[in-house]
Amino acid sequence: MNGRFVTLEGGEGAGKSTQSRRLAAALRARGIDVVETREPGGSPGAEAIRGLLLSGETERWTAETEALLFAAARADHVARTIRPALERGAWVVCDRFLDSSLAYQGFAGALGWEQVMRLHEFGSRGFLPDRTLLLELPSGDAAAREFQRDGGALDRFGRKSGAYHEAVAEGFRTLARLFPDRIRPVDASGAEADVTERLLATLEDLL
Repeated sequence: MNGRFVTLEGGEGAGKSTQSRRLAAALRARGIDVVETREPGGSPGAEAIRGLLLSGETERWTAETEALLFAAARADHVARTIRPALERGAWVVCDRFLDSSLAYQGFAGALGWEQVMRLHEFGSRGFLPDRTLLLELPSGDAAAREFQRDGGALDRFGRKSGAYHEAVAEGFRTLARLFPDRIRPVDASGAEADVTERLLATLEDLL
């Protein structure tokens, strides 16, 4: 039996990493075999590309170069980690996936989400999650969380302008409207346990 592929998306500081771990633990408590992974990264080749993408000056790469690097990392991640886990019947919970590229490079980077999708169709054969959970948080709350978590040491995407991050947020909202069957917005405010319960509620039909 094939497993399920669930991704968590959202802007900087929305709580994706924390909720990925909590969601995986909650699913394991139900007796489900869960593989936790992340993007960029999730396989040895993709982790090598992660270092290139997240370090250096904010303008180190053009949006086109970012899109190509993310697509290359994702292709390796899908082939080496995600598909094998699903084929053995495990669930995969991933901190970021394709929709981040669509929002960051497609919308905020002004490449157009269709162009980014074409790269994904080539590199990963159009492979999509069973469910994408979009964590939504007011931008001021997200910024405070991000600073508190990292002590101000942000990666190159976290250091981009407020206007860039507003464009990312609008990109995610647009994607949720375009793909409502797959992308489910979830309120990320409040206690961590409450957010996890909201995430689980959006997955009940898959359990």
